[in-house]
Amino acid sequence: MKRSFSNGTHPTALVVAGTALIAVTYGLVRLAYGLVLPDVQADLGLSASAAGGIASGASLLYCVGAVVGFVQAARRPRVLVVAAALTAAVGSVGMALAPGAAVFGAAAVLGSAGAGLASPALVQVVTRNVRPAGVSRAQTIVNSGTGPGLVAAGLVALVVLPDWRTAWLVAAGSAVLAGAAVLLLDSDTDDTDTNTHDSDTDSAEAPHRPTRSWFRRHTTPLVAAGLLGAGSAAVWNAGRAALVAAGADRTTSIVAWIAIGVGGAAVVLTARRLADLGLRWTWLVTVTAVALGTLALGLAPGRIGVVLVACAVFGWGYTAATGALLTWTASIDAERAPAGASMLFVVLVLGQAVGGAVAGAAVDGVGYGAALVGAAVVTALALVAAIRRTGDPVPARTGPPVRHGAGW
Repeated sequence: MKRSFSNGTHPTALVVAGTALIAVTYGLVRLAYGLVLPDVQADLGLSASAAGGIASGASLLYCVGAVVGFVQAARRPRVLVVAAALTAAVGSVGMALAPGAAVFGAAAVLGSAGAGLASPALVQVVTRNVRPAGVSRAQTIVNSGTGPGLVAAGLVALVVLPDWRTAWLVAAGSAVLAGAAVLLLDSDTDDTDTNTHDSDTDSAEAPHRPTRSWFRRHTTPLVAAGLLGAGSAAVWNAGRAALVAAGADRTTSIVAWIAIGVGGAAVVLTARRLADLGLRWTWLVTVTAVALGTLALGLAPGRIGVVLVACAVFGWGYTAATGALLTWTASIDAERAPAGASMLFVVLVLGQAVGGAVAGAAVDGVGYGAALVGAAVVTALALVAAIRRTGDPVPARTGPPVRHGAGW
């Protein structure tokens, strides 16, 4: 593959633009759905079960986008950047202008595809614009955009809510600007698609595709990823609604959402300590944090101090746990680590699709508190699935580091 260096050893502007695109597609579009949900429900008469169904559809289309992105990233990263920005922007505009729940739901599903397309595209764009020595750090920075995106979404919400339509218009404009910035700063403007390149790429990639043996050795992490996704869905989709239902005012519930983003961003500060713990203990600590944060929101949604701590712990645990999944697949098969990362995150989000639908139905049946407690139990099952078989990863020299996704 051709690599361009015209941006210099540290193309800071491109890294900032890539981080912004991740922040928008994840924090301001895909995950902001749960942030504005209480206001949308009040205006459009959306039931909790219907909201859960929309979240499930969004997760499914996200998976489609991620798979398409993984297949096409090596050949057409710029096309994927355009597709990511447009789907996020068009979906956001559709939600902003939606006259009713049906149109809003369809637009929310479409907008979620942007995040799935953006991650693999940016991996390729960063790789071909940054000198090899700086690629790992640049990917880490870009992939950390989800946390700041959640914080930005919360700040926008503080200013505009209950006018949730304006929040989506802000997200749409931000998606267009971030996508355009990435395209302008990408120094390699030719997406290679010649027959020779396709043949070379296919032959080079074939050994890295998962095999039957790969799936057999990944049974435990695949199950664990699905359970983590299913258990975390309740907070992502109904967390703020649960606080509002418990009597929290608008500012408090939004600040709690910002705390999730702050917790996610804090993973950068704890990454070295987690690496020192090894994979087994990292998985135990981070998934336990997700479960405890979810449980606390279910049991004490009216206690502000508990809520803020619980949200920060949840955000930190979820972001760090997704990073542990990357380490896990690399420790099993370093050669196929990129494909393994894609597969695990697709399963994670499929788990969120199921968990979102179940959580929505549970809220209608037994209320927010019981639904969140149940979600915490499901998350804890991810520990049971992995605790007996998760080993420490092999040393880093056995394979390249995996930098993929953005907290997904």
